[in-house]
Amino acid sequence: MCLGIPMRVLRALSDGRAVVECDGVERVVDVSLVGAWAPGDHVIVHAGFAIERLDAAEAEAQLHLFQALAASRSPAADPGSQ
Repeated sequence: MCLGIPMRVLRALSDGRAVVECDGVERVVDVSLVGAWAPGDHVIVHAGFAIERLDAAEAEAQLHLFQALAASRSPAADPGSQ
């Protein structure tokens, strides 16, 4: 399964790349596939490429789903892990 992560664009770099951020983690990604974008926009990042632009509400909703999934998979949430 492939997973794309919603990330916020912080700033442009040269040659079609930008710095993006999620939960305080910054990455440099290729943004040449998403057309027009600006710092503050949200994009889906997969394998070092921004593959889709999202509005802020959709990005936030997806991040909440990831957080809920991670919480449900934590050892504290698994009664059989003791």
